[in-house]
Parts: sequence; C-alpha cells; structure tokens
Amino acid sequence: MQHIKTVLNKSRQLANVNRTFWPRHCAERLQFPRYYVAPVATEPFLNGSSSNYVEEMYVSWLENPQSVHKSWDIFFRNAEKGAAPGTAYQAPPSVMSVVPTGGSLTQSPTFDRQVIEDHLSVQAIIRSYQIRGHNMANLDPLAINCADLDSETPPELIVQNYKLEEKDMDSIFRLPRTTFIGGNEQALPLKEIIRRLEETYCQSIGVEYMFINDRYKCDWIRQRFEMPGSMNFSKMDKRLILERLIRSTRFEEFLARKWSAEKRFGLEGCEVLVPALKTIIDVCSEKGVETFNLGMPHRGRLNVLANVARKPLEQLFSQFDSKLEASDEGSGDVKYHLGMAHDRHNHISNKNIHIAIVANPSHLEAVDPVVQGKTRAMQFYKGDTDGKKVMSILLHGDAAFAGQGIVYETFHLSDLPEYTTHGTIHVVVNNQIGFTTDPRHSRSSPYCTDVARVVNAPIFHVNADDPEAVMHVCNVASEWRCEFGKDVVIDLVCYRRNGHNETDEPMFTQPLMYKKIRNHKNVLKKYAEAKIEEGVMTQQEFEEEQATYDKICEESYLDAKLVTKTSNVDWLDSPWTGFFNRAEQRTYPATGIDEETLNYIGNAFGSIPDGFTVHGGLKRALKARTDLVSKRTVDWALGEAMAFGSLLKEGIHIRLSGQDVERGTFSHRHHVLNDQNADKKRTTPLNNLYPNQALYTVCNSSLSEFAVLGFELGFSMTNPQALVCWEAQFGDFANNAQCIIDQFISSGQSKWYRQSGLVMLLPHGYEGMGPEHSSARLERFLQMCNDDPDVIPTLDEKFAIDQLYDCNWQIVNCSTPANYFHVLRRQIAMSFRKPLIIMTPKSLLRLPEARSSFDEMVEGTSFQRVLPESGVAASNPESVKNLIFCSGRVYYNLIKEREIKGLTEQVAIATIEQISPFPYDMVTEEANKYPNARIIWAQEEHKNMGAWSYVQPRIHTALQRERLCSFAGRGAQASTAAGNKSLHLLELQNLLDTAFTIE
Repeated sequence: MQHIKTVLNKSRQLANVNRTFWPRHCAERLQFPRYYVAPVATEPFLNGSSSNYVEEMYVSWLENPQSVHKSWDIFFRNAEKGAAPGTAYQAPPSVMSVVPTGGSLTQSPTFDRQVIEDHLSVQAIIRSYQIRGHNMANLDPLAINCADLDSETPPELIVQNYKLEEKDMDSIFRLPRTTFIGGNEQALPLKEIIRRLEETYCQSIGVEYMFINDRYKCDWIRQRFEMPGSMNFSKMDKRLILERLIRSTRFEEFLARKWSAEKRFGLEGCEVLVPALKTIIDVCSEKGVETFNLGMPHRGRLNVLANVARKPLEQLFSQFDSKLEASDEGSGDVKYHLGMAHDRHNHISNKNIHIAIVANPSHLEAVDPVVQGKTRAMQFYKGDTDGKKVMSILLHGDAAFAGQGIVYETFHLSDLPEYTTHGTIHVVVNNQIGFTTDPRHSRSSPYCTDVARVVNAPIFHVNADDPEAVMHVCNVASEWRCEFGKDVVIDLVCYRRNGHNETDEPMFTQPLMYKKIRNHKNVLKKYAEAKIEEGVMTQQEFEEEQATYDKICEESYLDAKLVTKTSNVDWLDSPWTGFFNRAEQRTYPATGIDEETLNYIGNAFGSIPDGFTVHGGLKRALKARTDLVSKRTVDWALGEAMAFGSLLKEGIHIRLSGQDVERGTFSHRHHVLNDQNADKKRTTPLNNLYPNQALYTVCNSSLSEFAVLGFELGFSMTNPQALVCWEAQFGDFANNAQCIIDQFISSGQSKWYRQSGLVMLLPHGYEGMGPEHSSARLERFLQMCNDDPDVIPTLDEKFAIDQLYDCNWQIVNCSTPANYFHVLRRQIAMSFRKPLIIMTPKSLLRLPEARSSFDEMVEGTSFQRVLPESGVAASNPESVKNLIFCSGRVYYNLIKEREIKGLTEQVAIATIEQISPFPYDMVTEEANKYPNARIIWAQEEHKNMGAWSYVQPRIHTALQRERLCSFAGRGAQASTAAGNKSLHLLELQNLLDTAFTIE
C-alpha cells in the first residue's frame, strides 16, 4: 500500500479520487495484508498540512495505543476494522456505524474535533520554524541588513494565521517525533513551544536543512540544535574562544600599526574566522583526520597562515619588505596569495596534524577544484577510501560564492565516485558586500549560499559577532562531515571594517553601512566584556593575554629585520619530500622498452576476458589490435596503451580523466569494456596486466572543463611518481578552463615554486568540422612559453634536457604513435616535472599511414623532438628546393600532395614534434643539410593562429637570420575554421599549392 504521507499530502487535490489509505510497511507490521481504500477528503480533519502529524500519531499508536489521544485511538481502531469512507473519524454527538468487514465501531462520546485541529496547527508551526525560522534569525552584526535580502516575516511564522488564540498559549500539546525541543518532555504549553523554537531558529543561528531528502539526517541536525542545552559551553571552552579571538584580533592590529599603507586584506570584521577554523580542526582531528587542505581567497589569509597554520611570523613579516630578493628560482607572488604546508601538534586533540594552504591567484574560487583534487589524491595514496584521514576546508567570499560558476561545478564533483573527497566544510566569510557592490545587485538568490542546496548540503548561517554560536555551528558542521562524509556550509555573516583593501575608501559607495561600522565594537571587545563580567577571565588576565601575544609579534618583527633573502620554497603548498634530492644528474631519458613487454601489453589490450560479452563492433576493433601487434605495428590507441601499461608495470599510478575518456571521444580508446548482457558489468584491461602493477584510474568526468582540469591539477601536485592526464572532449573546449591554464598551469612554478607533471590531451586538427571542432588554440599555449625567441641557449650535449628544465611547460604536436608513446613515458623518466600540453589527433587515429613500428619504441629509442626527412630527398640534399617544416596532422597532407605533384626529390619535409621548448639544434641541423632550399613553415591553422608566430622568429634565430622562413597556410581570420566543407577543402589546397611552389 502507498505511504500515508503521500496520500495525505495530496488530499485536497484528490477529493474524489480513491487512494490506498494505510501504508504498506505498517500493514505488514500489523500482519493485516488487506487494502482499505477510501476518498481521503471524506475524513473532514485531513488536509495537506496535517500529513506529517497524522503519520506521527499512527507510528506512536502502533507502538502503544495509550500514547495517543483517545480520539486517535478510536480513529485508528475503526480504520483497522475496515470502516467505510468517512466513518473512521467520529465527530460527537452522532457516530456512524458502517462496518463492511464485520465488527462494530468504537464510539467516543467525549471526542473533540478541535483537539486534532489544534494539534495539527502546532505541528505545522513547529515545521514552519524548522523550514523558515532562518528567515527571522538575528544574523547581521550591524542590524541593518537581512541576510536573505527580505525583511518580511514569513506568514508561516505568524501564530495567528493558525487560528490559535491567546487562550491557547497555555494549552499543553503533545510534541511530534520530528522535534527535539522538549528534551525529555513529551508535551509542552504552546507558549513554551514557540519560545524554544524562537530560541533555536531565530537567534544568532539560522539553519537550512529541511530540503535534505533524508529523515535520519534531518533528525540528526534537529537534535543538535533543538535539544535544550545543546549550545552550552564550559568555562574552559569560553576561555579558549577568547584566547583565540585575542590572537586573531591583535595580529590584525599589529599589521595595521607596522604597515598601515600596505595592502594586506585583513580580517577585521570577521576575526571570529580564526577560532572557527581552529575549532573545525580540533573536532575533526579528534575524530581521526590527520591532514587538512585549505583553499581560501586573500581576505584574512595572512591571519590564517599565522594563527591556524602556524607559519613562523618572522617569515611572514619579512614578506612586507619589498627590497628582499628570493634566494631561489621563481618570480614569486604577493604575500596574500602564497600557500604553505606545515606539520604541527594539535594541543586540543593531542595529535599531530598536517595543514596545507594552497596558493591561489586573485581569481576568486578558482582554487576550489585544485584543493579538491589535491585532497582526493592524498586520500588515494593513503588508502583513505572514506575520507576519514584527509579532508578539505574551502573558504569563500559571499559575492564570489554566489557569482562564480566554478563553485557550482566544484559542488557537482562532490559525490562522483572518482572525484568525491567525502565531504568538504565550506566557510563563507559573508561581508554582505562584494568590493563595492550591494548584495541586492550581485545575486538573485535569497542567500549567497543557495548554490549548496543542489547537493543537499546543510547550511548554517550564523552571526559572526556571537562567537559561541559560531563555535557551536563549527562543532556541528565538523561532526556532520565526519559522520556522513558530505559537504556542509557555514555562513559567517559579518562585515568588512575597511574597504576592499586597506587603501580603499568604502564611504564612496556604502556611506550608511560604514558610518555604522565606525561606531561598532569589534567582536573581541564585546565578547571580552561579556566573559569578564561572567567570570570566565579577569580584566588583568585579559590584558596579560593581549600583552603576551603583542610581545610575540614584536619579537618576530625584529627577527624579520635580520632576514636578508626570502625563500620561495618556504611557501610551497605541496612539497615532494625526497624527490628533488636524487643524486643523478639531469640527462635526456631513453624511454624505449623491450619488445616482449610491447607484445604482452598489446595482446592483453586486445583480448576479451573470459565470460565477457562485448559489442560486435568492438570485438572487431580488439581483433584488429592483436593483428597489428603480430605485425610489430601500433596505431595511436595501441601506442597510448603501451605507454600506460609499461608505466603501470613500473609501479606508476596513472589517472586519465575527462569527458568520455573511457571510450574516447572518437571511439578509439575503449579502456573500459562494458558487458552487453549484464548491467554494470565492466572491466578495465589495463588493470589486469601484472600481479603487482600500479592502479590505473580512468574515469569519465562531469561536463565541466574548469573544475575538472583544476581537480586534475590538484591531483598531480601531490605525487611526482604518477602520470595524471586530462583530456578535452575537443581541444576547442579547453578554453572553458582558461583560468586554470593561465593562472595555475603555465605560471604555477614561477609564482609558487610548485611543479606539476599534469598532461593535457587536446584533440586538434582541421578536418572540415567547423570553428568549434578544429582548434585547441595552440597559439595561446605558445604565447605563454617563457623562452626568449632571440636567444639560443648553449648548444651542448645537455641542451635538450636543460631546455626542458628551464621551460615553464612543454608543448608537443606528435605526428606518430611512437612519439606519443615516448613523450608520455618521458614525463615520468625526467628527474623533474613540467606540465605537458599535447595536440592530439582525430583522423590520424585510424589513418593507416599514421602508424609506427616496434623498432621506434624498443630499448634505446626515445622521443624525437624533430622527425627529419627520411625519404628520397634526404639522399640528395643539394637538389632540394623547398624544406618544409610542419607539425602534426598536416604532415600527412603534405606527404600525399608531394607524391601527387612528383616532387619527392625536390621537396624535403620535416616535422617539429616538440614545438616548445624549441629544438634549435635539430632545426639548425636539418636546415644546414639542405643549403639550397627555401625554408617554409606549413600549418593548417590561420596565419594569426597556430605555431607560426612562435616558430618564425625562432627559426630565424636558429639560422642566424641568414635564411628567412616563409608561410604556407590559411590567411588571417577571426574564426578558427571555416564552417563550409568546400571552403575548408579550397583553403587546404591553397596551403598545399603554396608549400610546393618551386621558385
């Protein structure tokens, strides 16, 4: 039978519709496998708002009929006996007696219909406070704004709307099981019920949780806020809060005195953040969490570094000296962007913990997925499958939390199997302003935190001027995360005492707010006065605590003056212990492997597991793989699989993530096989190669580039002995993640001394598919390379590896599967890590000519930065008229056109596989081989795109400008590619004709 709640909720709309009345599970418990069907509207007291109450009464009656009012006992007994529609409810004085199944109805001469109606009203009132009480909470410390941007009282919270009168306020009502306000009491007077609800939901804490579709979780939250005395703190607890507030407040005051004209994005107005974070760490540490990864914007960062992560103050203060130079490499960053990692002892839990604050740019919220990826990686390598040892804490600003789409994207990773971090605690520093913008103009939602509702995360709004309320919320949020492994949001409703920064004038745009702020006591003064009066701390003790911390700051300030150079490595957020201490010198690595391994991996990759049914088309594709292996040949899919498989054999974890990567956008990879006859029966062949191999993680991602690329970057930061790859569905879509590319990947090492071996796979190639499926914007990546086009580094035997060490990232456009195989293995073989950007092919995935022999992959071979001409032209270089340099797919167009035109002896074609860092030595060698040839650069892309702007000055430099390079390709254009196929082919032919013009 259907659940009673469903029936009752629809009673008004279904007045003439028969519905099953008793819930199936209750009938089974009563062992009455019968159906009683009745139009519920015929029961006059039932309506949509009463369903929860009726259900509560019924469950109570099942356990003990004496626990409910006599009228309910009669009603349930009559219904049990099979009362006809409308007769189970008995209204005095007359009692209907329709008993279709035998027996007689129990009569109630004392029954009062008003009793039920009043109880239903009280139930509705309690539920209304649970749902809407937060709208009336006292959240704004300044008492000038409503956190939900609405000053109206919800009609559900007006008692008179429930037809209850003043005389009813002293009436005693039984409390339903959906509330804990009674504690050990089962019934309370109405006025006490309302008082306790007001105390719980309408004071300094506003709780949003009733949208969570899990009764147990809702009860869990209710119990921690509604139980009488749930927010009582001991004297020692209050003293600890006060001591932490002193440190937080005095730190900001010290910085303001010493560096009054410096930007520091101080925490004034939300000093309670530091005690809040420390409470979260205390509680979670007690419950077993050992590592905390924090991501945060710039406001309050210095305070968090000093008082939460315990960064040595002298190191922090030295950052204010603009004359100091770094003693190590890198350009550095402003102090309020820097991160750090630190191990320390937590005195509250008496356990050792690790705290990392991840460096971030000014692009608010961009660090969120990076922190999540780093956290997931640490959980993975620690075997922390439930997130009990490693967790993330993300801090946000109110305007950014509501306005930045990356917040939504990151939330949607929170429950995905290969992306979840098993719960993040989000702390919003809600200034109630965004730079100069009023929240009424910066968001359409009532609260800045409403985005969290999409993942059923409870949201705890709290007045930041009530430290004990803040600590209670932090306790509950920490327990929630450790209990359920789900996200939770703490909304610290506060204010910003200064402008956007200390040099900004906020009175220009918010004069009334800042007049109020100037006369508003800070939270330390207010709380100290209250606690001194309460006897938690004496005035003398309070002053001594302040003086003690001031002395610590002063001594560190003097020590900072002795610092002569800063060290970027001191601010590293993801140290790789031992990795950079290896004794071997940098050498260019050989990346070939033995043929036996190639054969084994290739055959295993093309095999179908026993008892597994694959799609007919896939069966043919797998057979084609083993056929290629038998011919000692690989295509792109095999080359990738052999690179992955050989690294897995060596104990290197591999993670491949992105949209549709399991199959591959172009249906070429098939790293996960799905059984055609059984749901959820899947296998990953590369995970079944060797008994002691590393794990291969291949996972389709959400339809997101920004968050997922940031996540994989964070994952790659954690362990240098792992190959982490992100593949775009098409390279064109990578620019959705441009912020991660620009602010983190290309410049992360320079700014934050942080290395990453992340691999970006970007399908790229002009094949007539239009402007959104052709270009990965190669030119943008090349523009951010840090090498000087006018300077040739020293050309010695270490040139190739030194180039890689000095560059900020590598950009390659491979034309053969063998080179793709080698460049993937080179990522791990190098003694350092650099991001690798690969323009991957599309049509070449199946082009018969685009295959490689085992001879190019066996031991002794390595990645070829340039593939020189190896045909007829190379045997008689003096007669070569054109030397064409190119990269990637266009090579095969050029080869074919050269055959058609009969120019195999007159035109030499070489591919530059590694575009950056630029292979000056090999380009020079190839050009010198053909002294009479005109140098041409040919590319598919338009002249203002692709590699042309990058390679032209470098070719000129390599040849000492004695020979110039000309261009063969599409003309300059705003759009990346033509949408018309015939125009595409015409442009391609013009490219080829230009390249093969003999002068």
